[in-house]
Amino acid sequence: MSFINFAAREINCKIVYYGPGLGGKTTNLQYVYDKTGEKQKGKMISLATETDRTLFFDFLPLDLGTVRGFRTRFHLYTVPGQVFYDASRKLILRGVDGVVFVADSQEERMDANLEALDNLQENLKEHGYDLGKIPYVLQLNKRDLPSAMTADDLKRQLIRKDEPVFEAVAFQGTGVFETLKEVARQVLTELKKG
Repeated sequence: MSFINFAAREINCKIVYYGPGLGGKTTNLQYVYDKTGEKQKGKMISLATETDRTLFFDFLPLDLGTVRGFRTRFHLYTVPGQVFYDASRKLILRGVDGVVFVADSQEERMDANLEALDNLQENLKEHGYDLGKIPYVLQLNKRDLPSAMTADDLKRQLIRKDEPVFEAVAFQGTGVFETLKEVARQVLTELKKG
């Protein structure tokens, strides 16, 4: 569902960070935003509700090259973590090109991870997307915490389609750009096919 801006010779792609509340979606975006040069990014917009917020900004990664002579601009979004905001989650997924699922590695958050993952699949289906076909990356965040499950245990429960998995400590930046580069690579591969 990429949008092509012929005047600017840019292809605009939408990547959504999905996952349970307080799992690290916002922290991922904040880190990417803070480490991206001023000329390569737009303004970060925060839509705050009483208990949650949605962030988004666009940026132009210079190292990913072009597609048929067009530069690619990525628009990164987070969804609200609480299921209470499901209507917002659905709206944000409209027109998505790639998804990063940010899982909380803490054992006590596994139910929240599974609920958010089921919710993602339902909401994608409602928009006519198939998780099995869309560019998708799983990020195991909060790997530094003592209550973090092993990566193998998390993968056993969370992997849905043999997707790439990255371990992360988002507030330190560990795994953040690796995750983003992989989902961006998948999105660009899909664009080049079409």
